[in-house]
Amino acid sequence: MIALSARIAQLPRWAQLGLAALCGAFGALAHAPFGFVPAIVIPLCAGFVLLQAASTVRMATLNGWALGLGYFALTLTWITEPFQVDAATTGWMAPFAIVLLALLLAAFWASALAFARWAGGGAITLVIAWAGAEMLRAYIFTGFPWATPVQVLVDAWAGQGLAWLGPHGMMLATLGVVAAVLALPKGWASFVGLAALALSLLFVVPMQDSALSEHTIRMVQPNAPQDEKWDPEMIPTFVNRQIDFTAAPGDPDLILWPETALPYLAENAQPVFDAIADAARGTPVVLGIQRQQDNAYFNSLVVLDGAGQVTQSYDKHHLVPFGEYMPAAWLFQRINVGGLAQRAQGGYSAGPGPQLLDFGAVGRALPLICYEAVFAHDVGNAPERPSFLMQLTNDAWFGARSGPQQHLAQARMRAIEQGLPMVRAANTGISAMIDPKGRVIASLGLNEAGYLDAMLPKPGAVTLYARTGDVPWAVFLLVSGIAFVLRRSRRRRAGAIDGS
Repeated sequence: MIALSARIAQLPRWAQLGLAALCGAFGALAHAPFGFVPAIVIPLCAGFVLLQAASTVRMATLNGWALGLGYFALTLTWITEPFQVDAATTGWMAPFAIVLLALLLAAFWASALAFARWAGGGAITLVIAWAGAEMLRAYIFTGFPWATPVQVLVDAWAGQGLAWLGPHGMMLATLGVVAAVLALPKGWASFVGLAALALSLLFVVPMQDSALSEHTIRMVQPNAPQDEKWDPEMIPTFVNRQIDFTAAPGDPDLILWPETALPYLAENAQPVFDAIADAARGTPVVLGIQRQQDNAYFNSLVVLDGAGQVTQSYDKHHLVPFGEYMPAAWLFQRINVGGLAQRAQGGYSAGPGPQLLDFGAVGRALPLICYEAVFAHDVGNAPERPSFLMQLTNDAWFGARSGPQQHLAQARMRAIEQGLPMVRAANTGISAMIDPKGRVIASLGLNEAGYLDAMLPKPGAVTLYARTGDVPWAVFLLVSGIAFVLRRSRRRRAGAIDGS
């Protein structure tokens, strides 16, 4: 690695940055829609090599930024899709959105390399700093942990480590393995080690039979394109389609409709609720809908009983910034810019937090509306352990390729981390039943209208990560970071004394 770093250090600055961006872009091939998981090794290795090639903190920062920019810009190309729903109004924002988001997320990787160079430039320092930067990305500015490198491991045996370590512990462990391989004394040994590491990611968790409960859940997938979903002429088509799927033959114990499945406020939807209850023939139905209370609007779900009455409800609490609400709304109102997904002036209000829904013999579920399944710590903050996780989502916003597939990967991460099954109803797909090991045991494809009846897997044993959450890793990373700062301070003082 030292020889390679020395060669890179001799390149012109523009060439170093271009190489860094290219390595980052290769890492994006590990994510959907490409799915070549071993490619994630490339940007992780590149981070350590680029750190050693940087002679200054400034160059380390630029290298990290370029690496992250290449990675996030290609991985998150789906972020332009929401702006094309109403292209005449918001299409102009699409290129700004992908560039600005990639730059912002790349700043976390830049800060990791900058800190590592500032603190002495060692590989261990970068392991701690990079894992810490990814943890910060999951929390600050409301958090956006989408496309964390360990997200690609959901199919690999290594991904089962999420049950023990969670996403941030897995990031730390993965970086530690890469650093250890790169530190092998001979160049050929590092090459063989990296090849073995990359090949190990091709070993997937076998599709063995899951332990199933006696309960069947029906997932309804209407496939309503986002540009038609709220069209008054198309609304009856999509509502009736969902009612027809609900009334289809079979005897499910619970029926799920996706996020904002009905284009009405819950307060005005009783006639439709009655029709849904008739179609369900006494089976409880969970559906996404908007709700109003005290001049506030909520992105919610409700549970209908056999008489069409709302017996339980849940309000989404982790909202999408610039989608469901606008930070500094007063500023953006001046230029007539509102949230893409908000259906009310000023956007949605946040609900009080995680809660459980009780479905009797079927068990208790932790509801997650769309974006909330991205956050491991939100899922871990349930008041009690549920029997299963339940996600209602409208992935029509994410386009028809990488976005929905990446969102499904994150849902699978949550199942592994908690050792719980997840049932997922998505408007345009991918609706799925996921077992406690994150395996998709039944699914409906993208852009497919239909319904899926699947047996609910039994919950697995309580995982270590479910017991500990992120606290141990946060403490470890914080203490380690402070230790690096103190070590650098001691070295500077020692240098000053020697110089005197």
